[in-house]
Amino acid sequence: MADPGDGNPDLELLYTVNGLAKSAPHWLDSLVSWVGEYGILLGLLTLIAIGWLTARRRPDAPVAVAGMLWVPLSVALAELANLPISAIVDRPRPFVSHPDLDVLIAGKAGTHSFVSDHSTMAMGVAVALFLVNRRLGAIAGVLALLQGFCRLYMGVHYPTDVLGGYALAVAVVLLLAPLANVVLVPLCHAVARSAAAPLVTAGPAGAGAGPGPGPGPVTADGGAAAARQAPNCHPPPSPTWLPEPASVPLGPSARLQALQVLRDVPPGLVPGAAGRGEPAAVADREGE
Repeated sequence: MADPGDGNPDLELLYTVNGLAKSAPHWLDSLVSWVGEYGILLGLLTLIAIGWLTARRRPDAPVAVAGMLWVPLSVALAELANLPISAIVDRPRPFVSHPDLDVLIAGKAGTHSFVSDHSTMAMGVAVALFLVNRRLGAIAGVLALLQGFCRLYMGVHYPTDVLGGYALAVAVVLLLAPLANVVLVPLCHAVARSAAAPLVTAGPAGAGAGPGPGPGPVTADGGAAAARQAPNCHPPPSPTWLPEPASVPLGPSARLQALQVLRDVPPGLVPGAAGRGEPAAVADREGE
């Protein structure tokens, strides 16, 4: 009997995963179908809600909530981007060309296969959430991978449909995140100083919103001298929820390795070495 995949890795993987459904009990097929169609999406919505509640309690609450707001917005933009892509590619569902697949859910005939909407949404949530909360983002990433597996198990997508959804989500989330940061962070800071502050912060109105406009506190002499002498003892809130590589702390082993590298550098290459009586021939040659 010929291999159903006929040497096509895309088909071979689809038949391998979907073949598990043929030998599985009916209750398991029903469970995977529900999880792959609705359950994972509900789980991702729960993670978004938890992320929002957690972001409201952070010292930089408006910035963190701006990042959480980007999660559903980025997913919506990715889905909009998929509309012309799916229409142009116009790829039918795999069971249309391969009727021997075990299809676990009805109502998909006549719809586009590339790219997978479910996979796009799941990975979009995972990547956008990871920018704000790494723990929740990692959990969402596992759910996104499980989502792709379920779509193959159900026989409604090719593996490349799933991978295309992943790639589309990552591209939209990361490429548009800087622009979203410019728009959403000031918006959430403004909300934090308004009557709608509970939407972005668990503290009182203005908490974590940074210094607002207006004169400094009035002193005993009727001026704002104290404010001028001690302008602000607190560091300004971060203007972005995007990761900053330079701010990632080094562990003890990494610090020791960095010190060892510095000790191995020739003295003449270290700035200030000439002032300590060490060779500075390189600096002398540069000044000629």
